[in-house]
Amino acid sequence: MKSPPESRKIRVMLVEDHVLVRMGLVAAANEEPDIEVVAEVEDGRQAVDLYRTHQPDVVVLDLRMPGMDGVEIIRALRAEFGKVRILMLSSYGSGDDVARAMQEGAMGYIVKGMVLEQLLEGIRTVYNGGKFLPPEISHRMTERLNSDISPRELEVLRLVAKGKSNREIAKELGIVEGTVKIHIAHIFTKLGAADRTQAMAIAIQRHILQLD
Repeated sequence: MKSPPESRKIRVMLVEDHVLVRMGLVAAANEEPDIEVVAEVEDGRQAVDLYRTHQPDVVVLDLRMPGMDGVEIIRALRAEFGKVRILMLSSYGSGDDVARAMQEGAMGYIVKGMVLEQLLEGIRTVYNGGKFLPPEISHRMTERLNSDISPRELEVLRLVAKGKSNREIAKELGIVEGTVKIHIAHIFTKLGAADRTQAMAIAIQRHILQLD
């Protein structure tokens, strides 16, 4: 993997709200001869301001952040700065989470708990303009795409997972209850499920959905 010139380190901004995770990642990254953490962010609302100040080469970004979530941060950064090199780092690795982040412009996705070398490799790959999806993450994304679940059906599925009734789902999504029933019927057909409980089990097993 190509590294920057010896005198030029990859400048990283870490956006992560868990202090122990952040401290560990900063220490590990700064041990590398070609990587330097130049900014740390614990609240999503600070990410754009600190990016503007430090102009890092790579942003390592947690998907679930207070203030603004990771997808909102990606949108805000790209709106102001254009193509930003972003590597997602998250506890959530469902196919839907990965697909959303990559569709918004992330260049890689790492799940917390993976070996540290994968994170460092991801930083270097993204810095060089490449995409970084470890095999297990790529597999989950493929399963999500192969499920043929539409974005609207996925919204319905998430609300079903929260125990919402058809009426409550209709109210939250601004649609009629009959449409919710149609979406649920389509979900059952696409997943090969007989009821809500089985649909949820299949969706979780296939990494289409991950419960918070």
